[in-house]
Amino acid sequence: MLEAKRGQISPLQSGNIVKCIITGNTGKSIDITAGVVDVSYYESILSNTVTATLTIVDTGAVKPGSNKKIESPGGILDLLPVRGGERVDLEIEDATPESDSGSSTIKVELYVNRVRNASPDSLKNIYFLDLCSVESLSNELSRVVKRYQGKISTNVSNIVKDVLKSEKPVNIDPTALDYNFYGNSRKPFYVCTWLASKAVPDVSVGNAAGYLFYQDRDSFNFRSVDKLLEQSASKRMIYTGSVGLKDGYDAPIYDYDIERDIDLHQNLSLGTYRNRSTYYDPFSFNYNVIDYGSTQQKGKVKTAGRFYSADLVNDDFTSGPSRLMTSVMDIGYNPPGDTPEEQLKYVKDNPGQSNFDANRSMVQSIMRYNQLFTIITNITIPGMFEIRAGQMIYCAFPEQKAGDTDEINKKTEGKYLVAHVCHKLTADNTITSLGLVRDSYGKE
Repeated sequence: MLEAKRGQISPLQSGNIVKCIITGNTGKSIDITAGVVDVSYYESILSNTVTATLTIVDTGAVKPGSNKKIESPGGILDLLPVRGGERVDLEIEDATPESDSGSSTIKVELYVNRVRNASPDSLKNIYFLDLCSVESLSNELSRVVKRYQGKISTNVSNIVKDVLKSEKPVNIDPTALDYNFYGNSRKPFYVCTWLASKAVPDVSVGNAAGYLFYQDRDSFNFRSVDKLLEQSASKRMIYTGSVGLKDGYDAPIYDYDIERDIDLHQNLSLGTYRNRSTYYDPFSFNYNVIDYGSTQQKGKVKTAGRFYSADLVNDDFTSGPSRLMTSVMDIGYNPPGDTPEEQLKYVKDNPGQSNFDANRSMVQSIMRYNQLFTIITNITIPGMFEIRAGQMIYCAFPEQKAGDTDEINKKTEGKYLVAHVCHKLTADNTITSLGLVRDSYGKE
């Protein structure tokens, strides 16, 4: 039934390119809104920056706020010229009215990263503009050099504001464990992503380690995986095999595919169900072995669904560790304190104290990241520009049976985390493609 009806989907309603103005490095601006025929805007919880791609049919440009056409023998590329780093003020809207749950408009300030596939002729020039956020470019010019101590969440906020010089707000879930480190001249995005793997939320020390550092159109986000999965679903979607929409749902799912379900071999190699870590203590010349399994997390971490995926796997393959890891504890290294005297006093008062409590975070975060991407489903819906990466949505898919059925599949129904989002606007239609992930099955 599903395959037979997918081809019956009618064209989607088109949105609108409200504004697209390029400001050159000399300060001159031109309006190319009429020449933009395709916009693809991207966000992802695995990306430190937002990006967009514009398809341009270059037949000339106009001055902002005017209908006067600007002629140039070489087109827009040579008019400014466009060589990289030019600011692009982009505003697009979908075909749905603005609602209380969010704006149907994307309004961003991006910068030209590259021009590609230009194919000039005597009448027009077709090419693509790849855009990125200003922080993506600033990251290449910035380095984290100083020493940091205290809460990881505080340090991430300071790095984004003071080193990256970003004016965007930073949406942060507070962390529990202190960690002292040196920047070592590494780039800000690298440091913040590295710290995310060491972070533990302040309300669940011992089980729910694992953070994500990513950017959406409004802010930077340093979010706990557990906190993301705690969110209520912002939208409800359903696949019916047609363009119809049932009561209680916000949008139809026009198409979907399951990119990945449980991959037992890969999960075992990554230690998703059980792993063993050996921590060597250079201070006492002892070592500590910790076995950690998904059964220890059960009931202590937030899951998207009701049925924990690890419970569905044959016990013969989850009873023992499938991944072995080793780590040297940084005891005596970089103790807290602003002066050498304070640091020496701390070491004297706390002999054998590690700079970072790795045995309460490292194995958990590795397991948590892998569990989060246990199930990957891609869906296509009408353009809904208010959806952002990191939100939770509710999806319902039909039970696969012979003949037509309106029954909902209870295992695949439930909340999904939006890992990747692409809002695409063309002259014919406006769609939103979502990459959804979850760590479990069924409704909560």
